[in-house]
Amino acid sequence: MRTTSDKETGVIRVTCVAHADGSLTFDLPLSSPGSAAHLLLKARPRKGVPDPAARRLPLEAAGGDRVRAVLDPVPALEEGRWDTFLVREPDAVPEQLTAGPLDLRVLVDGACLDRPSPVAVRIPYRALDGFLAVRAWLRPAHAETDRIAVAGHATTVTARLHGTELSESAVVRLRGRGRGAERTVRPSTAGDGRGFTFTVGHAELAGGDGTDVRYWDVDVVPAAGAAPVRVGRVLDDVADRKQSFVYPATNAGGRLVRPYYTVDNDLSFEVTDPG
Repeated sequence: MRTTSDKETGVIRVTCVAHADGSLTFDLPLSSPGSAAHLLLKARPRKGVPDPAARRLPLEAAGGDRVRAVLDPVPALEEGRWDTFLVREPDAVPEQLTAGPLDLRVLVDGACLDRPSPVAVRIPYRALDGFLAVRAWLRPAHAETDRIAVAGHATTVTARLHGTELSESAVVRLRGRGRGAERTVRPSTAGDGRGFTFTVGHAELAGGDGTDVRYWDVDVVPAAGAAPVRVGRVLDDVADRKQSFVYPATNAGGRLVRPYYTVDNDLSFEVTDPG
């Protein structure tokens, strides 16, 4: 059976490599793209943002009929999803780039290093349509989950704070999405002011007190009066955790409660009725 090559179909397949200094390189199979050609990173439109941000990266010869674009660690990308395109001429229609091999090995242990503020993260990934995209997070501080243990009628979470430190008055806060309800838990903190562990009793979220909340979002307030810091997991090579990191639900007062990751890789709890 004859197969169709990328050259015949016009597909531009990009090799992307993440580097230890935070930069990303994009290698394209082009021998002579022209002096005006560049790689375009374009943020996906968001509600209330009529003019999405864009970043243009020049292309340089990389040998072997390939060119390379480099996304430096700074300035950081705005938080969101960024699509990649090749622009051959100033007025040319951008050509969306297809994901080829992704070398993300240096991202796997990203949580092992304490991050300063702001916490800036980029994870290249293959979108559902096969195109190459970059997921970016940019936050003043971030609390990275390590272990989530569901046992009996409670969930225990181990996490580490990046971009700031915990004080003796730190609390973990669970906020009912769109409801105004709130629960607080006192964490157990490590001596370095970064690591912490907390346990959430599922009965507190299940609505036994008449509070009807389906989703509870989790953050940590590092000190009295400090801005809350969202708890989640973004410091590795997984751009989308929601469908691949699935935790069991337990029954609490006739309702099912389970921890889960949102589409932004943030930690939340879901409360549902059985059946």
